[in-house]
Amino acid sequence: MDIEAIAQERRPRSLAQGLSSLRTCLVKCKDKAVDLGRSIKKLGQDDPRRVLHSLKVGLALTLVSLIYYVRPFYDSYGISGMWAVLTVTVVFEFTVGATLSKGLNRGFATFSAGALGVGAQHLACLFGEEGEPIVLGVLVFLLAGAATFTRFFPRIKARYDYGILIFILTFSMVTVSGYRVEKLLELAHQRLSTIIIGGATCIIVSIFLCPVWAGEDLHKLTILHLEKLAIFLEGFGSEYFQSVNEDKPVISTEEKTFLLGYKSILTSKNMEESLANFARWEPRHGRFQFHHPWKQYLKIGALVRQCAYRIEALNGYLNSDLQAPPTFKKRIQEPCLKITSESSKALTMLASAIKLMTDPSLASLHLHNSEIAVDNLKILLKTTSLEDTELLSIVPAATVASILIQVVKCVEEIYQAVNELSDLANFKSAVKPKVGCETRRQYWWQQGRCRSHGA
Repeated sequence: MDIEAIAQERRPRSLAQGLSSLRTCLVKCKDKAVDLGRSIKKLGQDDPRRVLHSLKVGLALTLVSLIYYVRPFYDSYGISGMWAVLTVTVVFEFTVGATLSKGLNRGFATFSAGALGVGAQHLACLFGEEGEPIVLGVLVFLLAGAATFTRFFPRIKARYDYGILIFILTFSMVTVSGYRVEKLLELAHQRLSTIIIGGATCIIVSIFLCPVWAGEDLHKLTILHLEKLAIFLEGFGSEYFQSVNEDKPVISTEEKTFLLGYKSILTSKNMEESLANFARWEPRHGRFQFHHPWKQYLKIGALVRQCAYRIEALNGYLNSDLQAPPTFKKRIQEPCLKITSESSKALTMLASAIKLMTDPSLASLHLHNSEIAVDNLKILLKTTSLEDTELLSIVPAATVASILIQVVKCVEEIYQAVNELSDLANFKSAVKPKVGCETRRQYWWQQGRCRSHGA
């Protein structure tokens, strides 16, 4: 009786535990579903073009699938119609330039490899049944090896790597399968036709339906990077010297986080190179000509990264435990604030010049002012007496001053690179602001100085 009573007591407990575990499992599944929905929503909100791209790929696949669904098309192409579907799957990329790059590479590589494969097949037939497989094997070895070696050249790998890969694949397939296939020309024609249909469908949909231009993305990315540098420099001065100016408001935590936007510049090299490579494939669109100087954007990007690395060093001194005496920081405060303010304005105007595609010469006024501040800062550092101040105590602030001087040099180099872009891309002239006599003299003095540097 005792055993039966204990068993009856355990059954409700086991049932309750099972229901509790099931309830917990359902809650976890619900939380995961909610998190997944939020991540999907955020992904679409961050860049709505991703949703449009997904719809465009679906449309292109639906269109080429008609080769299989419509009977007349299927009678003409047969099983080779699947090559059109495969082509859309591997060729359709996010930007127009990437799609054109892959589509044209695949088309030319398939055509040239198919022609060479058919030629190799006819050449091998001249050596009889016994010599044919040997000749085909030798030709596959030579061409595949030579084509693979060309993939190691940096310029070829950057622009034609996918095409060479398709060339090797197509040539090997044609020569190997042609040894056992009687109607080789018909098979090659069907595959080439379906690949052209798939590639053309991708290119047409990509260009004429909500296009995403790689060149425009690179243009906007360069502007964004310049603005991020300007934002940091604008907020660095007040943040670093806030202990000296206790009466000034302290920057909030959110603003401090916003100042760290420059960090994305440090890892942007691969993205810039990829966008510049794809932009070269794109036709004329908007304000960008066919031979737009996309390489100059890479030069500007490299200089911007150099400036970002120096800013990264500056950022390390914001919350450092080693702080200079307030008297020394107050001594160098004015020229340092002038440097950060004028450099920030110069970068902002350079970003605006690229955005509007206008002459960036107006930024030279702020560059001139920052150079004057650099000269004043150097004089202060040279005339600083170390009798009452320990050398080690002023090292952090002196290092900050030295880095700021290097930042000004970086901004000058960025200005020269943007000026070159303006000349190469034929930017329109900027509207000159109404300035006083002294400012006007500074402006024309700087213009003459820049021309002498350019010469």
